[in-house]
Formats: sequence, C-alpha cells, structure tokens
Amino acid sequence: MDNDEVLRLLQRIERGDEAAFRELYRAFSRRLYAYVLRQHGDPAQAEEIVSDTLYEVWKAPAKFRGDAQFSTWLIGIARNKVLMAFRSRKPDALHDDLDDVAESVASEEPGAFEQLAQHERSEGVRHCMDKLSAEHRECVHLVFYEGLGLAEVATLQACPENTVKTRLFHARKKLTNCLRLLLQREGGSHLAGAAP
Repeated sequence: MDNDEVLRLLQRIERGDEAAFRELYRAFSRRLYAYVLRQHGDPAQAEEIVSDTLYEVWKAPAKFRGDAQFSTWLIGIARNKVLMAFRSRKPDALHDDLDDVAESVASEEPGAFEQLAQHERSEGVRHCMDKLSAEHRECVHLVFYEGLGLAEVATLQACPENTVKTRLFHARKKLTNCLRLLLQREGGSHLAGAAP
C-alpha cells in the first residue's frame, strides 16, 4: 500500500471511518506483529503492542505527514512501545515449545523428522540472533525481514546511515560465526566449512 492510499485512509479515519481503519489494520498489522515479536519475544505482549500502536493511529491519524513510508513511521511508534515494555519488564520464565515438537515426532507422521530438523534450524538462527546486541538485532530485522532501506533504518535508530552499514556488517559476521559454531557442535563441521 503506497503513501497516497494510506493518506486517503487516514483522512477517512480522522472522520471516524471504522472501515478505513480495518483496511489499514489488515494491511499493516501482520508485518508490525512480526517486527514486535522479533524484538520482544512474547506473543501476547506483541499483540498488545501492535494494538496500542494502531490505536495511536486511530486516535491521531493526522500525525503521519507522509515524510517517510507509513510502515517506517508505524514501526517507529512500535519500537518506542517495545522499548517502554522492556524497561518495565520483569524477568520472564523461559518457555520452550519442545513439547509441540515431541508430539509431532511421537505422532509418526511422515514429516516428523523434517519438522524436528526445521525446528532445530530455526532455534539455531533464533539463538544466534539473540546473541546480537539489541541495535544489531533490530537492524538485521528491519533490513532483511521488513525490507527497509538503510536510510529508513538510520531514521528509526536515530543514527547515521554509515552506522547502520557498520551494524549490519558486524551482525552478519557474528551470525555467520555463531551458526558455524553451532553446526560444528552438532557434528556438522563438514557443512560449517562450506559456509561463505
């Protein structure tokens, strides 16, 4: 959805048009949820942050002036809410979804082994992403998962564009090393040597 279409919807929302708000919500909520979940990690809190973020749009749609992409502006609001949530967060009990994986393996379905392998790969990537600093992790997510440009990320992170480039460089290097070590630990050292 381009900014012109968003601005038309926002004008309708300003007049209290709920249908326009639902359309905007459908267009951006999933992507926003993926960003917040990646940053926060708690699905219930991520949903709450997405709702709060979009409620800000409902309350004051005129705040978006169209200077940047609407999705970038929206992620900026969500980012601030995530930071506030982190500041007020108590240490959470660690949760693990291995029971789900164990159920699928025990079910003897044809794809159980493939599901387990996929789960382990996903957990490995998640583990390595979690080892990055918050700035590096957010930078990687915004560029590779959200598709934002370096200038947009620089605006969101309130830093120069060259800092974003440096963060991406170091994040990729750390991710590559972390994944290589995980593969070696799991007996896949022959695969680790093949990584670029």
